[in-house]
Amino acid sequence: MAGVGLPSRMLGADEYEVLHTRTHAKALVGPALALIGTGALVGAGTAIVPSDYRPYGQFVVLVLAAALAGWACVRPFLHWWTTTYSLTNRRLVMGTGVLKKVRVDLPLWRITDLSVERSLSDRVIGCGTLVARTAGEGSVSLRDVPEVQHVQRAVAEQLFGELHDAPHEGAVR
Repeated sequence: MAGVGLPSRMLGADEYEVLHTRTHAKALVGPALALIGTGALVGAGTAIVPSDYRPYGQFVVLVLAAALAGWACVRPFLHWWTTTYSLTNRRLVMGTGVLKKVRVDLPLWRITDLSVERSLSDRVIGCGTLVARTAGEGSVSLRDVPEVQHVQRAVAEQLFGELHDAPHEGAVR
């Protein structure tokens, strides 16, 4: 899993980070298409400005395009860039936000059930939603997690120890 990870000041004395990731890059497809569309609109908009209104009309088109690009491209990119998921040996951490930072810490000992939800498109591109349920408090959904089955396995290993070390029913020792 790629990423910078949690700063050491956020980790406890015997705590270490197991994995760190961002949401899947599929979140950037829409902004990329919006940027291409904005570029096309700028070209068409500056071309159709009457010569009597040039260069001020073209400047207005560029300002409007910059506002559109900021809203349709930069804002979703920043949301993607700042949404991270981290797993330590003690907790599951979801962080998001540029100006208003939000962090959700879920101690591993409170997790009672882990499940994975994957649509057809999620299976094709290799991501999914990890749902961690807690006793009496509902659930926490981590959306668009890359390699979600790997993340589920890592969380389960932290919860229950090494999965391959557990004796299997009916296994001969």
